[in-house]
Amino acid sequence: MPLDEALAALLARALPLAGTESVPTLQADGRVLAQDLVSALQVPAFDNSAMDGYALRCADVAAPGIALPVSQRIAAGSVGAPLQGGTAARIFTGAPVPPGADAVVMQEDCVAQDDGTVRVQTQPHSGQNIRRAGEDIALGSTVLHAGTRLAPAALGLAASIGLEHLPVARRPRVALLSTGDELVMPGQVPPEQLPPGAIFNSNRFFLRALVQRLGCELTDLGKVPDQREATLAALREAAAGHDVVLTSGGVSVGEEDHIKPAVQALGSLDLWQIAIKPGKPFACGRVGQAHFLGLPGNPVASFVTFAVLVRPFLLRLQGVRDVTMPSIAARADFAWPKADKRREFLRVRRNAAGGLDLYPHQGSGVLTSTVWGDGVVDNPPGQAIAPGDTVRYLPFSELAA
Repeated sequence: MPLDEALAALLARALPLAGTESVPTLQADGRVLAQDLVSALQVPAFDNSAMDGYALRCADVAAPGIALPVSQRIAAGSVGAPLQGGTAARIFTGAPVPPGADAVVMQEDCVAQDDGTVRVQTQPHSGQNIRRAGEDIALGSTVLHAGTRLAPAALGLAASIGLEHLPVARRPRVALLSTGDELVMPGQVPPEQLPPGAIFNSNRFFLRALVQRLGCELTDLGKVPDQREATLAALREAAAGHDVVLTSGGVSVGEEDHIKPAVQALGSLDLWQIAIKPGKPFACGRVGQAHFLGLPGNPVASFVTFAVLVRPFLLRLQGVRDVTMPSIAARADFAWPKADKRREFLRVRRNAAGGLDLYPHQGSGVLTSTVWGDGVVDNPPGQAIAPGDTVRYLPFSELAA
């Protein structure tokens, strides 16, 4: 199945979760807005100075070098009196521009005199260095829309219109399960004593981090033994009180892969062969009332499949509208002469010349490539790459955010 078709089918199942909550704006980083934010004021609320300097009337400075008496001093947080004609007001950044003034000349263009006047060394123009009321936010305007995932700048914007709390979508509750008798947790045995056939469970670590970075509440249920009854029991526990059950490994058709029949016994399952590399087997369905998502066991295949399928699914559950994969057009500084029939995600990193270098080993088990690299090239099926070609680059900073 083509990736775009699989993603569309998956997102069709991802109805936004019911329920919202109000959280302090200071604690809303990464949360998803549940309602539009409409401003009850204009920002700035008043005309104010963009510089430390002198507020004056342009008509009083017909040419550079004119000296004006300083009639008042206006600091941020205070309000000055109407400006007397033929005078200037010492003013500081953020302070209200006094009525009658139509420009602010920055202090670097002025010379304060010992006699209490200021010599203006430039000829000002109307509106100079004045931030007009409402130029940032108009009264009654929508500053942030429902479905926006809140980043630090958005929190500042919400605070600028006086919002102490924000309405946000409920966090998806995700249960994580690892499958495979071969999996060993770091710390159980020294690396040099790892039994033959055993491997350390790397998927559990990066999947935990990815799920939590997407703003979900995670329950890590550990490893499931490769036994049918144990798998059934683990899935029942995972489905209880969770919105999503996420597994890695165990979704192929081997005799020791018990996830598929267990999910089918407890709910429903679609097993898709996605036309991507790395990553081909992907399972989705339901266990009880919970969504089920099953990732391949190979680490890089699991990482890539999470980024292109699970990430947008979890964001859509929170009401995020735009879940498209962010991409950048970049120059390939490598050759990829052998095109594959599947859509490939090649691990690369940006170089000092502004191009992309390719990790030499692109195997689905080479997790080193995801640390060495800072993103992937999304290469269409049947597409060879020559040095200098423009390619579609997906940074990990976005895919894992």
